[in-house]
Amino acid sequence: MKNNLPNSKNTMRTQPASAIQNEVIKIISRTKEIKPSRLHTNANLSKFGFDTVDVVDIILELEKNFHIVIPDEVKIDTVGDFVNYVSSHTPEPAS
Repeated sequence: MKNNLPNSKNTMRTQPASAIQNEVIKIISRTKEIKPSRLHTNANLSKFGFDTVDVVDIILELEKNFHIVIPDEVKIDTVGDFVNYVSSHTPEPAS
């Protein structure tokens, strides 16, 4: 019998990814004092009045909170762009 690993399906980061999304949205919402419930992943940042300086502020805050680096060449237009980048570059928490 192969694949007798206990709880092998529980190694996915579904909960942490959700927590990451919530934290990213919270950080973005604080920048312009927008309710987090208004910021959906497909929401374009320019729709809410975010400019380049705001995006840089968000990047700096995300880098500090998640211990990652977001290079200048990463294209970020939506809330989801931030969420996807942070989710895919944040190390899994140690067990």
